[in-house]
Amino acid sequence: MKTIEPPVIRLQDYTAPAFLLDQVDLTFELDPDRTIVTSKLAVRRQDGNAEAFHLDGDKDMTLLSVWIDGRELNSDEYELEEESLTLHNLPDQFTLEIQTAINPAANTKLEGLYRSGGMYCTQCEAEGFRRITFFPDRPDVMTRYRVKVCAPVDSCPILLSNGNNVETGELREGWHYAVWDDPFPKPSYLFALVAGDLAMVEDHFTTRSGRDVTLRIFVEHGNETRCDHAMDSLKRSMKWDEDRFGLEYDLDIFNIVAVSDFNMGAMENKSLNVFNAKYILADAETATDSDFELVEGIVAHEYFHNWTGNRVTCRDWFQLSLKEGLTVFRDQEFSADQRSRAVKRIDDVRLLRARQFPEDSGPLSHPVRPDSYIEINNFYTATVYEKGAEVIRMMHSLLGEEGFQKGMKLYFERHDGQAVTCDDFAAAMADANDFDMSHFKRWYSQSGTPHVTVVEDYDAAAKRYTLTLSQETRPTPGQERKYPLHIPLRTALLDSNGKDMAVSRRGRSATEHLLQMEADKQEFVFEDVAEKPVLSINRDFTAPVVLHLPYDDATRAFLMAHDNDAFNRWEAAQQYASALMLKMVGEYQAGKELTVDPDFIAAMGRVVQDQEIDASFKALLLTLPSEEYVSEQMSVVDIDAIHAAREKLRRAIGEAHQDGFKHIYDATKQSGPFSNTPEAAGQRALRNSALAYLGAADEKTAPARLKDHFDTADNMTDSVAALRLLADVTAPEHDRAFDIFLAKWKSNAQVMDKWLALQAMSRRADTLMQVRALLDHPVFNIKNPNKVRALVGAFCSANPLRFHAADGSGYDFLAEMVVKLDKINPQVAARLMGPLGQWRRFDEDRQRKMRSALKAILDSGELSRDVFEIASKSYGE
Repeated sequence: MKTIEPPVIRLQDYTAPAFLLDQVDLTFELDPDRTIVTSKLAVRRQDGNAEAFHLDGDKDMTLLSVWIDGRELNSDEYELEEESLTLHNLPDQFTLEIQTAINPAANTKLEGLYRSGGMYCTQCEAEGFRRITFFPDRPDVMTRYRVKVCAPVDSCPILLSNGNNVETGELREGWHYAVWDDPFPKPSYLFALVAGDLAMVEDHFTTRSGRDVTLRIFVEHGNETRCDHAMDSLKRSMKWDEDRFGLEYDLDIFNIVAVSDFNMGAMENKSLNVFNAKYILADAETATDSDFELVEGIVAHEYFHNWTGNRVTCRDWFQLSLKEGLTVFRDQEFSADQRSRAVKRIDDVRLLRARQFPEDSGPLSHPVRPDSYIEINNFYTATVYEKGAEVIRMMHSLLGEEGFQKGMKLYFERHDGQAVTCDDFAAAMADANDFDMSHFKRWYSQSGTPHVTVVEDYDAAAKRYTLTLSQETRPTPGQERKYPLHIPLRTALLDSNGKDMAVSRRGRSATEHLLQMEADKQEFVFEDVAEKPVLSINRDFTAPVVLHLPYDDATRAFLMAHDNDAFNRWEAAQQYASALMLKMVGEYQAGKELTVDPDFIAAMGRVVQDQEIDASFKALLLTLPSEEYVSEQMSVVDIDAIHAAREKLRRAIGEAHQDGFKHIYDATKQSGPFSNTPEAAGQRALRNSALAYLGAADEKTAPARLKDHFDTADNMTDSVAALRLLADVTAPEHDRAFDIFLAKWKSNAQVMDKWLALQAMSRRADTLMQVRALLDHPVFNIKNPNKVRALVGAFCSANPLRFHAADGSGYDFLAEMVVKLDKINPQVAARLMGPLGQWRRFDEDRQRKMRSALKAILDSGELSRDVFEIASKSYGE
């Protein structure tokens, strides 16, 4: 059966809801196969001309009865369709009661109410509530919820929902109930329910006004000891939000539940956050340093949503970045304050370039505020989140901390308890600072990554330095014509000793200036420039642009050694290495021997020897650009050439500075108990960077060295570092290490995700064969999103060398998995397809094979909206 093309939802068609709700009362009688849901809605007409009340529903839900003001309706008094219920001839105010039956155990989509192990759980963002009961399931319908949860005591001793627990009691034999009342109006996507046999970890937090807040984390029995870091992260988040933004928690209880089967990372439901277990559970034995950082950041993100997302929410789903972009910026700032600000900024930019820049240049390119969609689940993207955060960061750069906080304060004063738009946020920022945001707001509506070309001129006699900047945003789907954006660029001029020069611009002398580019082409003149400077522009990555700079290798080496802006120092190293690798790619394609620039090797040697650099930052400086990043700089990607160039360069660095790396490796070995402080994590990162270079320097001794590192590791970070390098090795040490790891951790789901992913990212020629074999391994479960992302997602998105094999086998594998997964969980299936959408960037043979894989998906039968939208847009004309 062929897919019928679904309708397109457009921002320009938005209309306010015809009916509003003053109160919702819900009763759940939980049963794995037949849960009965009774909803009682106090409805009020808002649009006097509205002839019908439309409620959203789902084909997997059974309608049992409909009542209006106490009278049950006959089936001919309403219109029931596959995904909707429509009522006519209604009074201006009435009580609507609806009873439905749903099957949580059969809900493999993990939207609405479903089962995870023995637990009942909900996920309602974006449109999951309509899978529970018929409802006006849109974010601008906000109301208060009172929820009664009924279930057997033995299987569900814990009964949770939003707000405050106001009543508990016994029902028929063996059953009990709990009533939860949420005093704050919210949209249906923030509704949550959890029930099951769970262990609880409890703590308390006292707000600055003296409110005692009970904090609870619910987990599967046996995982209680792995919650300390998440609880500590929550408490630090609450304190930070008070100190930085003046925002205090508003209820007496805050609950978190860790769930094994979850489509997303976490969900910010009011007072009942539901988390993917991998972002809650962390201890020294089972979590890497990056795991600890992710738990900290995601716990903070979901907590910060209490104000930026819950108290003020989005009017419609086109405004998704209103809450997500703003909250990502806030969690980034929190993590920067907890750890190294420079390292955090670099990590955020690496993520942006790896995920969002390719999205912005491909068939799925869309603005931060999209114009249209077929399936809203497909717009939980890097553009909405990460680029959305960069838009907020640019506002912060333009207004300064004080001005930004004034804008935030006005935003909450105006809109607390409302569903609003990105324009409302920008208006609050503008009005609080008397700043014209009209030009800047193009960042919300225009897709694509701007390219900024820099031309410099120095007049020694006049001591004048002139920068000429030109901006261009290339056409993207649906937006052929592009307009100039308002681009802020933090800039400094360095003297011959590498120091920031005090120079004048528009009568203001300073060592750093914020340039505001607003036209296609613009000049910026600096006076009192005593010598020809070295330009340091877009410091701290002020704007998400691609810079084209007039740098030679010597200039990059100079900035790499001297720039006091940590981001630009790292950026100079990345650009130097990228330019060298691209030159080597050209040699590879011409059949020549690859040559390595000795000056770059020497520059890396200076980093190796520098004792003053922070360990975590030093590890980043020593890390070469990824193969994916280098490929973004090629008009036609040559995966094999890029891989060969990077490996050659990595080996040359390791060989040239082997003694230095041995010193680093020995000097950073830690004694005593494990610590997850930023300092200790930085030491581990640097030591494992040295390990990688030592392995590259001597391939004969590498397996034994890596196996020894694995055997002596006393923490998960070091174990995984060794396994990541051993994964590429064809030697007995590879098999022994992976077998030992499996035997030790096979009962731990989160650790087994690492085991799967490490094998999926292997550069060995037999990787796809191994991945296919692992699909049948006992630790893999195709119904669990984490397992699918760990194995299938890691191979297709994080292993370009093997995924883009010349025979097209990687593309065929992905198409096969997407079709299979679409019948189980469309969200997961759709999010796997990104790599196939990049076909235009490859050679003709790979283009044909990638499009063939997309065509196979489109021709496979009836597809979900999720998969159809991504596949059809990716396939193109």
